[in-house]
Parts: sequence; structure tokens; C-alpha cells
Amino acid sequence: MPKLTPLHWLLAAVFLAFYGFAVFAVTRDYYVRHPVRPPAARGGGAAPAGHPATRAPGAAPRSGSDAVPAALTETDADLLRRRADALFSEGRYRETLPVYRRILELAPEDLETRNDLGLALYYTGDASGALEQLRTATAADPRFQRGWLTLGYVTLESGDKPKAREALGRARDLGPDNPLGQEAVRLLGVAKD
Repeated sequence: MPKLTPLHWLLAAVFLAFYGFAVFAVTRDYYVRHPVRPPAARGGGAAPAGHPATRAPGAAPRSGSDAVPAALTETDADLLRRRADALFSEGRYRETLPVYRRILELAPEDLETRNDLGLALYYTGDASGALEQLRTATAADPRFQRGWLTLGYVTLESGDKPKAREALGRARDLGPDNPLGQEAVRLLGVAKD
């Protein structure tokens, strides 16, 4: 066997490191572009009994090995946020209310959740509860632009244009060039009519 010089060893180490990185990058790229989906999502046969894909839309999770343990979801604010966001995006606002309230029990300083709770309350017909949550959020952090925008929107929809203009003006002034500020400007135009 030939004897390798330190330069040969260094070149071999560099080659192996580069090769390993290249294999990692190609593999990662493949899985980012082609995520693994459950069998039901691929159309490759039915999902096993008890799998979440076999539940009717809107059905509560079944007890068993496929459900996230209640003790975990009751104490993990991140899991609760994901659950609430999914329900909210599906328009199931009434179902989000206990989830948002539980998050606020775990993290009372979470202004984004308080804002989302305010919107969900408004969408379920509780405008006064919504305004209370939104005022609490903006009082906790006067620089919370999303809270001011939502407060302005709910106030405007509730018919109080002067207070809506005040809240929307605060949202606009906190960042007139970002999307929240631009939406505040648009709503201010609606509030003038």
C-alpha cells in the first residue's frame, strides 16, 4: 500500500467532507420538495382505522394511540396555538374560544393570541367581549400594531366610527409602510364615509 503524505490526507479529508455535504444537501432538497405524506393523502389506499384521515371533517379526535395526549395539549401552548390556528383558518371560531382562553391561562402576555381571541369573539357575535380583549392587548403594549388594527376594525364594524378612526390612526402611525399600516389606511378611508 502506498504511503500517503499529509497533503494527500488533507485532500482526502476535504473530499470526504465535500462529498458528505453534497449527499446531505441533495437528500434534504429532495425531501423539502417531496414531503412524505400519509397513505390517504397520496391516494395509495385507505388510511388505517383510527387514523386522523378516517375521521369525518370537524369530528373530535378519537381516543387512542393516534390522539395527542390531553395532558400534553392542555399544557403545551405551542400545540394549542397550532390547534387554534387550524380551527380559525377553517372558520370554526366558536371552537377556538376555549383553546385561546387556555393559551392565555398558560401565557397571559401573549398579545397575538389575545388579538385572535378578540377576532374569534367578534366573529361569534360577542362584540363587547372582543373589544374588551383588544383593549387589554393594546393597553398591555401600546406599540402592538396588529392589536390597534383589529381594535379599529371591530370598533368600525360595531358602528363607532370616531373610536374606530382613533384606533386605526394609531395602527397607521405605528408603521404606515407595512401591510398592517396600509390596511389601517384603507379602513380609515372606509371610516370617513
